[in-house]
This record gives sequence, structure tokens and C-alpha cells, in this order.
Amino acid sequence: MAVTERGRAVHLSAHTHPRSRGIVLGGVAAGVLLAVLWSYEFVDHVIGDNVANTLLGHDAKSTAIGGTVAGLVFAFVSGLAGTFTACNIAMAAAVGPMSQAGGVGATRAGLRVLLRPVGWLTVGMVAVAATYGFVGVLLGDRLPQLSTGTVGGLPVRLVQSMVVFGVIGLAFVYLGLAALGTLPDPFAHRPVARVVVLGALVGGFLIGRPYPLFNKLFHWAVDTGNPLYGAGAFVLQSLGNIAIVAALFALVIVVTRGRFVQWLAASPSRTAAVTGALLIALGVFMVVYWDVRLPAMFGYGWFPTMPYNG
Repeated sequence: MAVTERGRAVHLSAHTHPRSRGIVLGGVAAGVLLAVLWSYEFVDHVIGDNVANTLLGHDAKSTAIGGTVAGLVFAFVSGLAGTFTACNIAMAAAVGPMSQAGGVGATRAGLRVLLRPVGWLTVGMVAVAATYGFVGVLLGDRLPQLSTGTVGGLPVRLVQSMVVFGVIGLAFVYLGLAALGTLPDPFAHRPVARVVVLGALVGGFLIGRPYPLFNKLFHWAVDTGNPLYGAGAFVLQSLGNIAIVAALFALVIVVTRGRFVQWLAASPSRTAAVTGALLIALGVFMVVYWDVRLPAMFGYGWFPTMPYNG
């Protein structure tokens, strides 16, 4: 990979970071462990539902969406509530690349170090979310994601989730290995492009998301028959998804007065280690959770179950 340091391109090969193998193994282990320990009941229902109910002032699941404005508000709030669900938590992998996209010299520019990478992440995310929202309304119930049917005892909508999140997870793992120099890096000299692509992958979470509040939003958008509403609602949902992570990123920058980003960007090997570790760990989590643990819940294979997961 390459980072821009005071206007100079610095190439980082696999040999630059002698601990890359340990980072890869640690990332894989962390991803598998997270998939084992993850409690979707707690994250989806205890956190997600309570956040949505509190912000909306009523039961988010049972109360009908009353009109366009209410639907758009519901879109953002449900996105915010779903920040830490299993279909969105991998958003945290963007923190390393966002720090890299800020650049070393930019740390002296205050909030610009935040706005620039978050802005590029948002560009990629909005492009995918708006497109899927528009097309999703046109396709409606023809999408597996809105199906109530089953195939082999497995809900059809979850089959779409398995495929989408499996592919995105593999993309994350590839980008992580590329960041460490283990695989060819298509963004070696384009750190901003890496963040835009990560934003597109985050926007792609909507394509596989089985989260009940998102499913309700999707049905509402289809019922309106207006693809522009679908595009707007899905963009707001995605913005809600990244709001907390962006806020935490901003908090770190403000509290450290930009030193955190400067510390990361000042060392190519350090940037590679953080970026690679996050992408690999969360990419592995997505693949294991959605393509190993989820099928096991329906009798396809075996996966360890924690006592609190039933």
C-alpha cells in the first residue's frame, strides 16, 4: 500500500511490516471470537429497539409509519438504532482508512481532518444506498429481501443476507490483506479511493440487511410506489448507521487535537497495521457470522452457542 506523507508517496510492501503474519492471524482470531460471542438478541432488541422507541416516542415496530416526513424520520432513527447490529458493526473497519485519508499535514487544519475522510466515505455510501433504494422500490416484492418464504427451512430474505454479507466480508478481508502488503493493493497510491470504496461497501449493507426496523422501512418505501422516496429513505438510513462512528471519530480527533491521526499517518507501517487488522477482523466476523453461524441456526452445520444466545 502507499500513504501520502508530506506530499511524498511511501510504498509499503509485505516486508516493511515484519509482524504482518501475526496481524493477519490476530485479525482472523478476533473475527471468529466476535462471531462466537455476538448476541443479536441483545444488540437488535435491547439496544436497537430501545433506542428507536425512545427517539420516536412510540413502539417503532408496531406503530405504522404515518406519511412521508414520518417515514424519513423513521429511516434515520432506525439507522441510528441499528448502528451496532451484526449487519452494520463492520462499519468500524473504516476508522483506519479514514485516518489515513486525512493525511499528516491535514491535522493542522482542525475539523478538515474529520470532514474530508467522512465526506469521501459518505460519497461511496450514498451512491449505493440511493441506487438500491430507487431500484428496490421499483422491484418491490420481487426482491428476496422482502420475501416471507423459505427454502430448505431457511428464510429467503436471509439467503440474500448470507450472500451479500459474505461477499462484503471477503472484500474487507482482501482490502485488509492488501493494506498489509500481502496481496496486491489496488489503492496503493489512492487512499481516498480506498475510503470511497469502503463507503460503497457500507452502503451495500442495506442490500443484505434483515434488521426488522429496516424491513419495515423497506416495505413502507415500496408501498409509497415512489422510487425517490426509497432513495431518500435509504440514504437517511445509511447516514444514521454511520452517525455514531463518525461522532466517535470526531471525538478522538478533538480530544487528541488531531494527534491521533497524525500519529497514525506519520508511520506507514503503523497505518497498515491498524487498517489491516480492523478490515481483516471485521471481514472475518461477517463471513463467519453470516455464512457459518447463521446457517447453523437452521440446522446447516454446527457452530458454538453461548448460553445467553439460547
